[in-house]
Amino acid sequence: MFSKLKFIDLYAGLGGFHQGLSKLGHTAVWASEYNENLRKLYKLNYPGTPIKGDIFKVDLNSIPDHDMICGGFPCQPFSIAGVSKKNSLGRAHGFLDETQGTLFFDIARIIKHKKPKTFMLENVKNLVSHDKKKTFKVIISTLEKLGYNVHFKVLNGKHYVPQNRERIILVGFKKSIFKSKETFKFPDPKESNLVFRDILEPKVDEKYTLSDKLWSYLQEHARKHKAKGNGFGFGMTDLNGISRTISARYYKDGSEVLIPQKCKNPRRLTPRECARLQGFPDKFIIPVSNNQAYKQFGNSVVTPLIQAVAKNIVKELSKINESNQSKIAVLQ
Repeated sequence: MFSKLKFIDLYAGLGGFHQGLSKLGHTAVWASEYNENLRKLYKLNYPGTPIKGDIFKVDLNSIPDHDMICGGFPCQPFSIAGVSKKNSLGRAHGFLDETQGTLFFDIARIIKHKKPKTFMLENVKNLVSHDKKKTFKVIISTLEKLGYNVHFKVLNGKHYVPQNRERIILVGFKKSIFKSKETFKFPDPKESNLVFRDILEPKVDEKYTLSDKLWSYLQEHARKHKAKGNGFGFGMTDLNGISRTISARYYKDGSEVLIPQKCKNPRRLTPRECARLQGFPDKFIIPVSNNQAYKQFGNSVVTPLIQAVAKNIVKELSKINESNQSKIAVLQ
């Protein structure tokens, strides 16, 4: 059995990948995160993992060897930079050309340099259709040219947490090892017994209740859009159901996930409730401001979903490991 997986955590954020994989006993040997405050938060929660800053400035030779690359790379629109711009930046040419000027480029060049056995990447589901599907084709083509067989699927976090959250997951296996014969499958959706009220704190400060002014504004905003036939508006959550997707803009007004309250205005989630909604344990330290917490939890992966995908990846690694052990035994 491939029991101990070494992985690196790119665009680490709050460490959602770290949470999911460490619960399975795997070890993050290195991480990278541009935001200084998030690096401090990462160090508090994962003190044993070295974390660096701007990934583009990292010396690739300084990255420890690993079995897997993980990363929820920011969904920045792809821009095809001209040759002169690439030259001025001192960036390499070749099959990575098409991804230059994007944050995906940094993942690609680390994969090219380190050649891990496998990778798991996450992004918004609209990545598949962006720019008439051209963006996604470039990503898949780049990964295949790097020597990987790529599997992808849009998965919904609602099967693991009480939140409707669709994200695309890409998993790659190194062709020189797996010969494109891996039998990997994404986890099957399972009915979750969790409901939204399960993640709520019993006592919440009044500051999370919407002011009369903000509540009136949201209701009027919703009425205007409804009159125009648009679907924009606040989301009053069914406490016995699941919520809408929480996003990085949640800090602005909390409108996408509001919690009804008896005899008073609805309230927004607390940072701890946001953490629970993404599958983070209550021991996870949240030392940042509420606004920063809302932004980062809105950007995070659903950690138990990552864990479920990782289990199936490890099964494939175990098969290869067992096959290699059998070959060694025959030679002996």
